[in-house]
Amino acid sequence: MRCPFCNHFDSKVTDSRNAVEQNAIRRRRECLECQKRFTTFETVDLTIQVHKRDGRYEDFQQDKLIRGLDSACRHTKISHDQVRALAAQITADLMERQVREIETTELGEVVMKHLKELDTIAFIRFACVYRRFKDMDELMDEIQSISMEEEVSKKE
Repeated sequence: MRCPFCNHFDSKVTDSRNAVEQNAIRRRRECLECQKRFTTFETVDLTIQVHKRDGRYEDFQQDKLIRGLDSACRHTKISHDQVRALAAQITADLMERQVREIETTELGEVVMKHLKELDTIAFIRFACVYRRFKDMDELMDEIQSISMEEEVSKKE
């Protein structure tokens, strides 16, 4: 690791911590030449390919997932920190599967499962974009399905 101050190549690690929300390891380093300290983040190289609906393949990007979740969660009780934590959890779920490729539909279902547990409105917003409802009837069917699930869980 090159020192950002003097470009010397050798440094030592003085502290190391997990940065869970970023799927990274935070390392505090000290340059062996100039003795200045700096921080590095080592991120996990998540090389999962997302197979899009139009046939293209795209690298999985946690930042893109965060943007989508932010849009769905805007004006709900879910904070941006919760969105970042949710994205980290979804990314961890994908890493645990140890697959190199995932269909957009499967990724969308994983996201919707997590959103459904957090906030119904955020779930419906995401579902509107993801499932591409063609008319109000499809949307109403989804809302009624959620309502019935909530009623069943209240009775239990």
